Amino acid sequence: MTVAKTIWLTGLPGAGKTTLARSLEQALFIRGRSCTVLDGDELRRGLCSDLGYSPADRSENIRRTAEVARLLNGAGAFAIVALISPLAADRAQARHIVGTQQMIEVHVAAPLETCEARDPKGLYARARRGEVPDFTGISAPYEVPLNPELSLDTSALSPVTCLGRLMTLLSV
Repeated sequence: MTVAKTIWLTGLPGAGKTTLARSLEQALFIRGRSCTVLDGDELRRGLCSDLGYSPADRSENIRRTAEVARLLNGAGAFAIVALISPLAADRAQARHIVGTQQMIEVHVAAPLETCEARDPKGLYARARRGEVPDFTGISAPYEVPLNPELSLDTSALSPVTCLGRLMTLLSV
């Protein structure tokens, strides 16, 4: 039987992390696996509603998410994290919390131009006008993962192909 893991989807806003997370959740559920999506937007409305977007607050957001993922894995559930998590050091801290063998880092690697064109919430346009400070990819950095277990370019690969590659990696 497959051991529950944390699948950590990282990438720019609009790269397709949430879409991929929801597809993976459905595929795992169909296969009888217990799983939960930890989506950045949802976490910021609840568990992390007291946090802003400063570097310290972003780190704390990631730390809290990793702690929840670890608890889910301990209960036998897959944790599917859809979180920008822009800094390598914060992702490394998450891996330490979750466990090196438990965490699978997936870079949802859509180029900035694709993410801006998608702009599902109009945030890139607002960031370009200076209305959204510390916006990842525009006025705040995003450090591309150097050694993710998987990289998926959602500008070149279909959602079905991305999901297939994830499922193959998970061997479920």
